[in-house]
Amino acid sequence: MLAIAAAIVFGLGLLLDLVNTRIGGITGTTFLLLGLLLLSLHQAGIGSAGPRAGGWRRTRR
Repeated sequence: MLAIAAAIVFGLGLLLDLVNTRIGGITGTTFLLLGLLLLSLHQAGIGSAGPRAGGWRRTRR
C-alpha cells in the first residue's frame, strides 16, 4: 500500500517539477523526499499485512 502511495507522490512531484510551481512551501523536491520515505517504509515492512506462515488453508469439519 505504501508503494502505491509513493508512486502517487512521485507523480505529483514530477508534475510540480515540470510545471515549475510551488503549492505553499511544497515543491517537487518535497514530494521526492516524501516518496523516498514511503518507499523506505514499504521496504522495511511497515504498513504491510506481514508474511504468511504456511498460507491460509480451509479445513473441513
